[in-house]
Amino acid sequence: MSTDRIILGIDPGTTIMGYGLIHIKGTKMELITIGVLQLHKLEDHPMKLKTIFEHTLQLIDEHKPDELAIEAPFFGKNVQSMLKLGRAQGVAIAGALYKNIPIFEYSPKKIKQSITGNGNASKEQVASMLQTLLSFTELPKHLDATDGLAAAVCHYFQKNNPGGKKSHSGWKSFITANPDKLA
Repeated sequence: MSTDRIILGIDPGTTIMGYGLIHIKGTKMELITIGVLQLHKLEDHPMKLKTIFEHTLQLIDEHKPDELAIEAPFFGKNVQSMLKLGRAQGVAIAGALYKNIPIFEYSPKKIKQSITGNGNASKEQVASMLQTLLSFTELPKHLDATDGLAAAVCHYFQKNNPGGKKSHSGWKSFITANPDKLA
């Protein structure tokens, strides 16, 4: 994996889409930008999807990311909302596919766990940790922006596993990889 790359993170939504870009230089992670695409003024759902697709392409053309990390839709009580969210995610993914950018999908719980160590962390806790990790002072008005950024940072952590620690799926995996640790 290249040590110099740009990761675009997207938190899909049909009212607000959050995004964040980070630049990885070796093992150093730097913030490029965060922001939101506000869609609440558009009433027509297909127009929202078209706007998400176009904005994703614009971000890709402007920043030339090497990878896209996107938050997966979560299972909620409202099926209609979940379908709309899945469509929003789909058109963002289609934009990346159109530009031949690899896509990585993470659950909201996985993203929160990766950033804060707590899969049930609040948006505010995630944003605060990102401020610390990336040294920015002012939080955006909409925390959807930091949610998009969190997807990018989660992807970096998942692919780089800082500190050289290998993750294991369980004790059997750990013992297989570390037979010398048995007493």
